[in-house]
Amino acid sequence: MSTVIPAMTAGKKRDNLPWVVLFDLDGTLVDPAGGITGGVAYALRSMGLPVPETKVLNMMIGPKLADALVNIAGVPEAQVDGVIAAYRSWYTDHGMAMSQVYPGVRELLTQLKDSGVYLAVATQKPEPLAKKLLAHHDIDTLFHTIRGSHADETLKPGDPQYRPGKTEIVAAALADTSAMAALVATPGTELTAVMVGDRHQDVKGAQNNGLACIGVAWGFAEEGELTAAGAAAVVQSTQELATELARTGTRTVVAGEARHGAV
Repeated sequence: MSTVIPAMTAGKKRDNLPWVVLFDLDGTLVDPAGGITGGVAYALRSMGLPVPETKVLNMMIGPKLADALVNIAGVPEAQVDGVIAAYRSWYTDHGMAMSQVYPGVRELLTQLKDSGVYLAVATQKPEPLAKKLLAHHDIDTLFHTIRGSHADETLKPGDPQYRPGKTEIVAAALADTSAMAALVATPGTELTAVMVGDRHQDVKGAQNNGLACIGVAWGFAEEGELTAAGAAAVVQSTQELATELARTGTRTVVAGEARHGAV
């Protein structure tokens, strides 16, 4: 699939594009292709726990894994750490290789970066694993920053370094990229940013940081989920996404006014 940003000029910031675009990972950039649901099913069976139907397993793609195991799969909290350990072992050995980049995504990312847009990943997947997955597909170098949850998924609320959800991860990715953009933008320039994701957590995480979120229909959202959450638009293809990015952005910071990378 060919994805073209109209009148693109390589190496020069396009006025009609946001300065920063944040992307979710699973269901947005990469199709897990059973690598997540198969791993969760394996882990549950290995712990002697019931395996939900496929529709329920698909609902677990997007949220923080520990939360999804408790709130969606009904795993007793005392067994969550064991299920996660079994899942991660299976995912590393088998699940990652099952995944694939969605059609047109690689081309769109390349063109956005060549157009001077600062790109970030904001995912609830553990950050080291997110970097490994993106490197596996050879798209990690297209991003200026990659932010995810803490590597230790056994951390609980109140533990040092615990990252509670998408809002904090989006904030970290936004701070990184907006600070980078502010270094090259003319002082006083309004820097714009937008989130792209496939679940309601992406929309809410963006909104909590003052951003609009474009929803992608090729991911794992239920029918109407993204619109109900308040997505600025829902697109069916990367071509539609390219068009929407050319007209969607939210003011986040004015170049020359950023402090310590915060927005």
